[in-house]
Amino acid sequence: MDNMTTFSIVRIVDALSVASQLRPEYMRTLAAAGFRSVINNGPDFEGGANQPTSTQLEAAARAAGPDCRHMPAPSAGHAWGQALSMASTVDALPHPVLAFCRKGRRSTALYRGKGAA
Repeated sequence: MDNMTTFSIVRIVDALSVASQLRPEYMRTLAAAGFRSVINNGPDFEGGANQPTSTQLEAAARAAGPDCRHMPAPSAGHAWGQALSMASTVDALPHPVLAFCRKGRRSTALYRGKGAA
């Protein structure tokens, strides 16, 4: 994908791939690559003041076409209910889905239910 050298996309299952922090300008390229939905698992400003907000990311996704959900989770563990919500949201959204967070690991763990307290 052009203009996206700062992160990689890893396929978890057919319906879901994960990536590190996205930027609003990536949404059109993600849509062109076939992603129909995006889930943001990072809290606003987790990466500092330069990190785009969930509102900015949702607006860019809406303009580009993919459905977008903000489902923030802490970087150090999450509740079992958050993992269940992540799995059901992935199931409900148009596929394929790209979930992201600061490094991508939390999105993977949430989907797989790992790290739940």
